[in-house]
Amino acid sequence: MQTSDKFREECGVVAIYAHPEAEKLAYLGLHALQHRGQESAGIVSSDGLALHAHKAMGTVADIFVEEVLAQIHGSLAIGHTRYSTSGDSALLNAQPILVQSNKGSIAVAHNGNLVNAQEIRHRLEAQGSIFQTTSDTEVLVHLIALSREHTLPEAMADALRRVEGAFSLVMVSTDRIFAARDPRGFRPLAMGRIPAADGAKQDTIVFASETCAFDLIGATYERDVKPGELVIVGPEGINSRFYSPAQAQSSCIFEHVYFSRPDSLVFGRSVQVSRENLGRQLAHEAAIDADIVVPVPDSGVTAALGYAAESGIPFRFALIRNHYVGRTFIEPRQSVRDFGVKLKLNPVRSLLEGKRVILIDDSIVRGTTSKKIVRMIRNAGAREVHMRISCPPTISPCFYGVDTPSKSQLIAANKSVEEIREYIGADSLAYLSLEGLKKACGDGEKTSYCTACYTGKYPTQLIDVEEIAPATVSGEG
Repeated sequence: MQTSDKFREECGVVAIYAHPEAEKLAYLGLHALQHRGQESAGIVSSDGLALHAHKAMGTVADIFVEEVLAQIHGSLAIGHTRYSTSGDSALLNAQPILVQSNKGSIAVAHNGNLVNAQEIRHRLEAQGSIFQTTSDTEVLVHLIALSREHTLPEAMADALRRVEGAFSLVMVSTDRIFAARDPRGFRPLAMGRIPAADGAKQDTIVFASETCAFDLIGATYERDVKPGELVIVGPEGINSRFYSPAQAQSSCIFEHVYFSRPDSLVFGRSVQVSRENLGRQLAHEAAIDADIVVPVPDSGVTAALGYAAESGIPFRFALIRNHYVGRTFIEPRQSVRDFGVKLKLNPVRSLLEGKRVILIDDSIVRGTTSKKIVRMIRNAGAREVHMRISCPPTISPCFYGVDTPSKSQLIAANKSVEEIREYIGADSLAYLSLEGLKKACGDGEKTSYCTACYTGKYPTQLIDVEEIAPATVSGEG
């Protein structure tokens, strides 16, 4: 299958404290977060005496059958679903990472990228540390184990102060759950609660990358873990501390543009509302006469609804997505033009014939897929195809937990908007402005956003970002 012309999902994490079937709630939470990574998944649980782990390559439903869940039964659990942003795509890098250390048994699951992980790793290896994976998450585990602090909470806080970059992580010991975010708040992490059932001693406390995981398991969203905060949930209750002062907020705006599910609250804000606002703002900035508004499913749907509502032009599902495409397929010997795109999308000719079409998508990365979709719409009889993108041109790679191509592969970093329009074959092309993007997502209300992929201005220090491909910087989705 051809390389995807989308940013790849990062990763999703979930944690459960004090539930008689914690492993099953973690499993359900990972189901809800499956869109954040389909490469591998894992769960580590605690029965109060020891940690039990299972992880494998594949999707959550394929990995965690009833027999597997029975083997990791516990009242505490953390889980992880992964798409690698660096490190090998292999089982050894699947998470959570479980170790036996001088601080006891611990397991860590991480969403983000540590931009100084390679530097720390080289230093630790020179001092004799032995690494089992190529994942930057293992750096955190070593720092916790090597910390001179005597208690696990102090050792974790000490380790978190030594790493730089983006991280939302959960950790489990035999009797506690830990949750933390980096001081800039790049990646999301929400905290929720399930009221104690009859006979239960305490409420169940849960953490997840997105609140859609709470909806599935019956938890109520309470708040986000704050930037620079370490939350510890144990027999004594919930304790919170700030291991580092919060810095200038740099929450990933692409969570609202594309990554997160529309039914989630992310950074304390409805993703559905943000995406509809993106479409409405785009209709203000890039209006054009047309007959129908058509989303590129699924990522363009909500913005297209906003565009249609604001413009008064009818919304139509004129591209149908096949949701059952696996990782492999058999292509005919005689090549079928645009086979990979046709396998996933099919036009509705009766809606497109003779129409002037506004095609809404969330981004153009390399441009190859957009070119094929425009051609597909034309071949189905559309009279005009006007492409509208619900974010600014992507000109720089991300180093904070998103798998993006290098700058040389980003079409907007190398071509003008007019050159991109000509390349994809659209009658017109327009992107949402950076100001419009920030306004639609409520920049400065509940958080301030990182927009480095649109500006090239990074909130942390990086070395020669023009030349380094993101996957070589180190990172875990």
